[in-house]
Amino acid sequence: MVHNPARYEVLPLGVVIRRTPGATRWAKWAWKAVAVLPGASDADWREMRREGDAVEYHASTLLLELHGAETDAYLHGLAARTPSIYVVLRESDNVDGPPLDALLVTASPYEAQDYADSGEEIIEKVPMTEGLIAFVQQFVETHHVEEEFKKRRRDRIRTDRVEHGVGDPRIPQLNDVYTAPQMRKGRMN
Repeated sequence: MVHNPARYEVLPLGVVIRRTPGATRWAKWAWKAVAVLPGASDADWREMRREGDAVEYHASTLLLELHGAETDAYLHGLAARTPSIYVVLRESDNVDGPPLDALLVTASPYEAQDYADSGEEIIEKVPMTEGLIAFVQQFVETHHVEEEFKKRRRDRIRTDRVEHGVGDPRIPQLNDVYTAPQMRKGRMN
């Protein structure tokens, strides 16, 4: 459900994953997201290219969703040395199928960090193409509203108030461990 369709855009992105031989004897293959294909059609691990033992697959096509409320995050991502799309992958439960499931593509480094914090997903940073940079930049220019910083004033603490019961020896207090046992006996009952 989109809260404000006027401040929302989507673009299908194909996720390209490369399989190369593993660097250790414990990992037969190494898998890495290496590219995105703007405007791609649906795919399910379709082989695109093979160079020796390295194979590139069009693993899946996901929607890049841009929300008007997230333009600060997109600006941060566009200002990076290499503007990137973040691909969120998870190890597949299917033993016979591909080893990874593509869950999400996002232009927000903040959203990618949220997924990275869980530790359950694999986050791959894929450089944006020039056309994708232009698409995100145009969205930000259309929907970004700079918010004015407002410094919050501290609450004044009233020091002239008397707190009844604090430190009053007539009121039993369980946390008074330094009271002599004969004093405590009369106060606790």
